Amino acid sequence: MANKLYHRENLIGGMTVEAQSIEVIQETKKKKWRKRVLITTGIIIIILLITLFFVNAYINRSLAQVDGEIDLAGLQNEVTVVTDEQGVPHISATTEHDLYMAQGYVQAQQRIFQMEMSRRQASGTLSEIVGTAAVDNDKYFRTLGLRRAAEKSYELYTDESKAVLQSFADGVNAYIKEATEENSLPIEFTLMGSKPAEWTPLDSLTIGKYMAFDLGGHWESQAFNHYLLETFEEEKALELFPAYPKDKPTIIGEGELDIASSFEKAVIPHTFNGSNNWVVSGDKTASGMPLLADDPHLGLATPSIWIQMHLQAEEMNVSGVIFAGVPGIILGHNEDIAWGVTNTGPDVQQLYVEKRSPENDTAFLYEDSWEEANVIEEPIKVKDEETIDYDVIETRHGPIISEFAEDTGKDTVLSLRWTALDATTELEAILSINKAADWEQFETGLEKFLAPAQNFVFADKYGTIAYKANGNIPIYENGEDALLPLAGWEAENEWKGFIPFDELPRVVNPEKGYIATANNKITGDSYPYHISNVWAQPYRYERISEVLEAGTNLTAEDMMALQMDIKNLRAREFVPLFAETLSGTDLTDTEQQAIQLLRKWDYEDDVESSQALLYHHWMEEIENRLYKDIPRNMMGMFSGKGQTTDELLRTALRGDTSIWVEEEGGIEGLLGETFSKTIEKLQEEYGDAINEWRWGDYHQIQFVHPLSGINPVLAFFFNNEKPMEVGGSSVTPMAASYEKKTGMVDHGASWRFVIDSNDMEKGYHIVGPGQSGHFKSDWYDDQLEDWVYGNYHETNLKSFNGEELTLKPK
Repeated sequence: MANKLYHRENLIGGMTVEAQSIEVIQETKKKKWRKRVLITTGIIIIILLITLFFVNAYINRSLAQVDGEIDLAGLQNEVTVVTDEQGVPHISATTEHDLYMAQGYVQAQQRIFQMEMSRRQASGTLSEIVGTAAVDNDKYFRTLGLRRAAEKSYELYTDESKAVLQSFADGVNAYIKEATEENSLPIEFTLMGSKPAEWTPLDSLTIGKYMAFDLGGHWESQAFNHYLLETFEEEKALELFPAYPKDKPTIIGEGELDIASSFEKAVIPHTFNGSNNWVVSGDKTASGMPLLADDPHLGLATPSIWIQMHLQAEEMNVSGVIFAGVPGIILGHNEDIAWGVTNTGPDVQQLYVEKRSPENDTAFLYEDSWEEANVIEEPIKVKDEETIDYDVIETRHGPIISEFAEDTGKDTVLSLRWTALDATTELEAILSINKAADWEQFETGLEKFLAPAQNFVFADKYGTIAYKANGNIPIYENGEDALLPLAGWEAENEWKGFIPFDELPRVVNPEKGYIATANNKITGDSYPYHISNVWAQPYRYERISEVLEAGTNLTAEDMMALQMDIKNLRAREFVPLFAETLSGTDLTDTEQQAIQLLRKWDYEDDVESSQALLYHHWMEEIENRLYKDIPRNMMGMFSGKGQTTDELLRTALRGDTSIWVEEEGGIEGLLGETFSKTIEKLQEEYGDAINEWRWGDYHQIQFVHPLSGINPVLAFFFNNEKPMEVGGSSVTPMAASYEKKTGMVDHGASWRFVIDSNDMEKGYHIVGPGQSGHFKSDWYDDQLEDWVYGNYHETNLKSFNGEELTLKPK
């Protein structure tokens, strides 16, 4: 027994020792494994760090050099570039050749990728670097022919202006050559697998033509109106017209025009592209001298559409902003004058219905005979694909745009007559007004600013304030003709020339002491010429006028505050009427609470406002209900939607009949159902406590980079860290139009500018989100918060400090 027990203990003991040995071996293996993992991890981390170091160093190579010296072949004398704390380059040169060459070089340092994409967008050559995704875009811009229009324009320019364009191009090309040789082009070119080609004067002029495109001209309204008459009963269709035509044009029903499909892939400028500007006489200011304010409303993205610069040479000393890729200063001030613009929005585009010959695809009817059109070959190169053969047909009126992306050969098509496709000389006007010393010289310079037509406001150091709606504005015998496409085969439908320069709308030193524009109607019925049928809603103008009318001892700070004003006069008009209409209806407790909340609203679109969130979503729901039978692609062409909606509601609220409203249950039914649905949606998104809803939880801005949508990694680097809450809306002086689905602000004040002419050396600016296009730059998004909160920076014509770069002749 004892032996057996001993044997068992030995057995157990032996097994224990063996188990312990196995555990030791396993632990040793684990330690070795952990060591290997740690070593491998360490190696990976080191490799990643080295990679990041080299990637970071590579990316930093493309940062703009703002100090030291650079040898620049082609310069005649040294040029000094002082870059101040806000990234604004102050360029001082002896000659204008050196000034514009330096401007081209400095712009390219900061914005070469943006410049490259801008000229490709406008020229229709994006497919060369983007691939098939950009083919439709390229077809559209090849059809429009902005570059062809630039070529025609170049022929009109004086030798002096051509020299400016060439000097600027030489500066851009000096940078491209240097960056290519040093492998220091911005990282975006690496990501796109491309390099910038040589810059030419035509590139600058083509970008200028694109800005005319971006500010539109209402052809899409004509197409939309035609669609309405094709689709709905005449009386119902006419309710959505911006004006009721006395005699319906006779071309409706002529041939087959499928508007919805013909323009499905057309690039339509944003309907909110506009601006605010105003000028106040010394009688109403604290300084006793005029104040001027300007904030153009365009797309908001990274980098900014504008680049702020200060140019000084010989007898010129001018500061302000310019589009990247263009020489000079388009908006700003010099030592004597200041100026700003808004979009006039005249009818400068006319669609013509063209009848094609059944025997010749390129011949079209005109005055009982077939007239041969021009056929322009526009081959489209596509990255990694074969070149696409593409022809553009131009009739006497302009390019056929109704079939750019559809089947060709239709019997009836639409062509476009547009002032911007003519030869025009805007750059010469810019170069002239940069040097102007008073209103007379400034107005003389405007004679060459033809497209797009703009509302110019002006102030000078002598106390003059002035306004002019300037540009080529076609003469229509009947303004109703501009509501619809016209028969292209009838000579009586041709434009009758343009409004004479001396008869364009003009005001100098008005008795009321101020002039303001906000894309609103600019002339009364007594004005002898037609300007437009489509105007912006009047609320921005009314609020600006309201403040200026009541103001005394106004200061530059008051003008800045007005640019940031968030009072919503559209809501002030309609909310009391809406509340009164629903007061006798059967509302739930929550709906009653919401109505009471709206009644207490101060009508400010403040980020903390629950009423603003409720009101804007309610108005959106009303529009969705009214226009539910209009397809989405056609709604994009409904440029007058805001004012049309307002008029339908006014009609119904005063007890008159609106077919669109009646079909939705009348005004009471429309408001009641949309109000209930709005509250339900907002409760799902923001909770049941309606008094805790906030406009800022929905209405936000980020300034998105165009490449950030490719993948989240690029979005992380190129976009600002996170969206910021922002007040205002599309109808407040602080313009902040937004994408309805997300609430993200994408259009608004692309530049804010204020100046007191008592001291013409100082201007106050905001360029959101910043000056640089390089995401590692200190000036990439440093003005984002300034844009949101209204913090302006001062730029001085004579006193400035910062990093100093010397450009030397090579």
